[in-house]
Amino acid sequence: MKVIEVSNLRKRYRDQLAVDDVSFTVEEGEIFGVLGPNGAGKTTTVECVAGLRVPDSGTVSVLGGLHRTELKERLGVQLQSSTLPEKLKVWEALDLYASFYREPANWVELLERVGLADKRDTPYGKLSGGQQQRLSIALALVGGPRVAILDELTTGLDPQARRDTWDLIERVREDGVTILLVTHFMEEAERLCDRLALIDSGRVVAMDSPSGLIARVGGQQTVRFRLSGPLDNSRLKALPEVTEVSRSGEQVTVTGTGNLLLAITTVLSAAGAVPTDLRMEQATLDDAFLSLTGKKISA
Repeated sequence: MKVIEVSNLRKRYRDQLAVDDVSFTVEEGEIFGVLGPNGAGKTTTVECVAGLRVPDSGTVSVLGGLHRTELKERLGVQLQSSTLPEKLKVWEALDLYASFYREPANWVELLERVGLADKRDTPYGKLSGGQQQRLSIALALVGGPRVAILDELTTGLDPQARRDTWDLIERVREDGVTILLVTHFMEEAERLCDRLALIDSGRVVAMDSPSGLIARVGGQQTVRFRLSGPLDNSRLKALPEVTEVSRSGEQVTVTGTGNLLLAITTVLSAAGAVPTDLRMEQATLDDAFLSLTGKKISA
């Protein structure tokens, strides 16, 4: 079932066309990512989906065409620049937001789910960045939504807080909430998203699963390792998976496709050669974005 349908969306701010003919659909139960650099039109797009901005043209349908009050009851939103008064306690924020809904979730249980039960009486200003983002997620879920929009959720977080937040997002999806995730972090998109819309300069340049987008770059892989003993390069070059072998001192670099790593290690094992410092490199989502747009996304 399609829970979000966006068709030919356009939005202009004076002389700037922020969103240019954007179309995509989000299936029930998936994490759908909107990925692109800052200024690409991602936030404007999802604000139109959430009903916070009116598009100049195009159509948006959420949960079969819900509007206004009905939409607010079923859609949770965490905005990129959301903040709360520093002295507002965690429980007060949740109690306040719960009062906006006719049938809110149990916010006491929600505190447990997001790992903030021990911060119940802590003022917002005393929370760490990761804890503030967890509270943002809780506030987006307190209405018991079927769909949640999370905009640049982990910007500014340290690596551990970012990974903790990813774990939380995955648990939210397991609870049956469809998630529309806006991000410019490649690792985040690869880890969380079932499908992605790559947006650049207000347009969707590609849409697929992360692995599908990476596959468009090609299956080229590189394996690097060191050998302390002799090995004839021809044994590696003879492998059908291998396209090139180069050597610099003890370091060997092998490029190829298919199940390259298994083919190499099989040859090394048969030759009695033990590799050290073995590393495998292959195309990434960053490579796919660069290939499709000619640009890299700055983290």
